[in-house]
Amino acid sequence: MRSARSRYWTRERPGPAWRRDAGSRGFTLVELMIVITIIGLASAIAVLAMPDPRGRLIDEGARFATRVRAAHDAAVIGGRPVSVWVDRSGYGFDERRGGQWMALADKPLRVSQWGEGTEALVAERTRVTFDPTGMADRALVVPLRRERTRVTVTLGSDGGARVDG
Repeated sequence: MRSARSRYWTRERPGPAWRRDAGSRGFTLVELMIVITIIGLASAIAVLAMPDPRGRLIDEGARFATRVRAAHDAAVIGGRPVSVWVDRSGYGFDERRGGQWMALADKPLRVSQWGEGTEALVAERTRVTFDPTGMADRALVVPLRRERTRVTVTLGSDGGARVDG
């Protein structure tokens, strides 16, 4: 009767006792190199396919344009002037109450900072006001920049907002 050890180790063949049976050999160097290459290629594809954690600049411009349209709608529905202000670091929305501009507390219309690395190319804080009929007091072009990417958000005097880039 053979012991459990003799199933894996053999002395019946000529050569050292430490040789394994042909059925229990490990992976060859070529097989290991192929697996490592496949893992490397899959990792590279995954890294290249990962989106920028800051999001795309055009998406940030579209989010700003959507919020401007919401401010326009808030002016019409609320029957009071609503303004949007823009500076290099962010933007916000105010409502005219009691002769003063007060920041809107609605979640989509709160003060927002531009994403990391993004800046608006405006000289100073600029304000556009929507009257209760939805008309803006003026048109405004807001160029956004992040590294080498540029997007332009145009606020029309009719209350519309368009993103180009």
